[in-house]
Amino acid sequence: MKWLAVDYGDSRTGLAGCDESETVTSPITPQIEEKSMNKVAAAVVEAARARQAAGLVCGLPKNMDGTEGKRAEKSRRFAQRLADMAGMPVVMWDERRTTVSAAAILADNDTFGQKRKEKLDSVSAAVILESFLNWRAHHPGETAPEQLMPRQEQV
Repeated sequence: MKWLAVDYGDSRTGLAGCDESETVTSPITPQIEEKSMNKVAAAVVEAARARQAAGLVCGLPKNMDGTEGKRAEKSRRFAQRLADMAGMPVVMWDERRTTVSAAAILADNDTFGQKRKEKLDSVSAAVILESFLNWRAHHPGETAPEQLMPRQEQV
């Protein structure tokens, strides 16, 4: 199943995708450089449809002690908006330390300065996606712990 991961941010949002077999993840560049939540969500939905993704994985920025703050609340609102707009499931996935891991990956590849800034959030999305896919590989048939579904229209 193809998945698209999202590292949502106030200024930049990174995306990463995987292949049908869920074994290869790739950061997607350029990153989305929008500030409006609606515009970012629309760009993510467009990217998901273009890549024929069947689901979205949205990073959940928890505090190091596992609690959630304002940033996590905003990411949850964004994820629900994605689910509603895309009409597909959205999994919330713990993203603690993904930016640190992404920065290390870029440093190992001698990517610094402006080039690092242009890729950091997309590489972070790839780290989020790899973590999620690793969980799926070890929990076949299980539904992710935090999966949001599109809201049903009120009749």
